[in-house]
Amino acid sequence: MTVWDRPEPQPRPAPVPLDRERIVAAAVELADEGGLEAVSLRKVAARLDAGPMRLYGYIATKEELFDLMLDAVYAEILPAPGDQVTGWRETLRAHARRTRQAARRHEWLADLLGGRPILGPNALAAAEAKLAAFDGLADVDTVARAVATVNAYVTGAIRSEIANLRAERATGLSEHDWQRASGPYLTRMLDTGRYPALARFVHEGTETDAGTSFDLGLDWVLDAVAARIA
Repeated sequence: MTVWDRPEPQPRPAPVPLDRERIVAAAVELADEGGLEAVSLRKVAARLDAGPMRLYGYIATKEELFDLMLDAVYAEILPAPGDQVTGWRETLRAHARRTRQAARRHEWLADLLGGRPILGPNALAAAEAKLAAFDGLADVDTVARAVATVNAYVTGAIRSEIANLRAERATGLSEHDWQRASGPYLTRMLDTGRYPALARFVHEGTETDAGTSFDLGLDWVLDAVAARIA
């Protein structure tokens, strides 16, 4: 039986009110502050001023807690009521951008994306919206591969961006500062002539910010999906 099937215990106001929503909200707060490693049932219980054993009536394992946390963030990724997004391309683009924005708010999201499908109601609603946007355009297998391909790009791009943000905090160096500090070494290596393609990329390439780079890569992937469907 999954956590989604298992009913919650009857509410009990004393000594403190408790339910899955409160537990998940506290866990998300802890993860936002210190990453997934800062989350445990004991720490969540302490945040709620509750005994740790009480939490096991609601959540059996830390993995179940992570699933619930991820589904809670999917609620932020779903389109807002009244959003007028039509067509598979705009639907997938909007979902990708909202996922990136959610990962910027909750960096730990990058660590949970890309695993087994999450079966919570919000995650299922997100999957339904993306698949339904292709209705009548292609066979089921083609649509599944198209959505999986876009998901793979989004997950990889987000993980790379969050890894860079974490590196900045760990080293105290911004991307620009790191490039400047590494510049002399890289110049010496490129001057050996052993890396001509890399040298051209370094000297002639255009630097873009993370958001622009994300959108450009996303458009390339969506173009490929459009070509395959056509």
